Amino acid sequence: MFGYVVVNKQELRFREFDLYRSYYCGLCRELKHSYGMWGQLTLSYDLTFLALLLSSLYEEETKEGECRCGMHPVRRQPVRRNRFTAYGADMNLLLTYYKCQDDWMDEKKWSKRALGGMLKRNAEAVKERYPKKARVIQECLAGIGDCETRGSKNLDEASGLFGDIMGEVFVFRQDEWEGELRRMGFFLGKFVYLMDAYEDVEKDTKEGNYNPFGAWYQKPQFEEDCKGVLTMMMAECSRSFERLPLVEYTEILRNILYSGVWLRYEQVQEKRREKKGTEHV
Repeated sequence: MFGYVVVNKQELRFREFDLYRSYYCGLCRELKHSYGMWGQLTLSYDLTFLALLLSSLYEEETKEGECRCGMHPVRRQPVRRNRFTAYGADMNLLLTYYKCQDDWMDEKKWSKRALGGMLKRNAEAVKERYPKKARVIQECLAGIGDCETRGSKNLDEASGLFGDIMGEVFVFRQDEWEGELRRMGFFLGKFVYLMDAYEDVEKDTKEGNYNPFGAWYQKPQFEEDCKGVLTMMMAECSRSFERLPLVEYTEILRNILYSGVWLRYEQVQEKRREKKGTEHV
């Protein structure tokens, strides 16, 4: 369910992409430093976006450096780390840990049980530092599981619960920006959940798995209706984003919100067009 909040590299200048990658590498280094190799396995673009957003909003000290890693053994990579990359690492670990638990309970995925076991000790430490966030994540994932069990056809029910998770994660501190950050995270979370459902609807329908778009799939206006719902989610998310007093990294952040999040949608559309073309040959 993660991996949708990415940059559109083709529309970024080299300098901007290098800056974005320095935060991605910074988040990776935070995970390795705090949680070792298993922590690095939880690395996601979604929390890189959050670290960049919070860094822009709060403008606190950021340490710049360089490092080598297994992915880039020859050339040293620029790295930026601050309290927000550290926070992103904590949330990355916590979200992955509870998702592993959820996947094991729902689908008995042994790989997820194994990874969850490796993350458990560190996740418990993060939980102690952020008890409310841990509770919200756990309760909302349980609520999503209940929606799946009941086969809820209400698009807002399960997606809203995932929105609540992301809304809570987006709030770094209780201050004047809490409301906009929570609202932004909420609608971005709904978009991510529904985008994941849109991508999997064909497979889920075929295999008899739960999908909130399942009741829409055979309708002639399916594609149009889905695009409308997804667009509405990102419009609300972007509205809150534009109300934040951001100065730095705004071009990168807008690239992600207005272009990057739609890359997978466009890929899914292209695959479906190709499939339909093949079927008609």
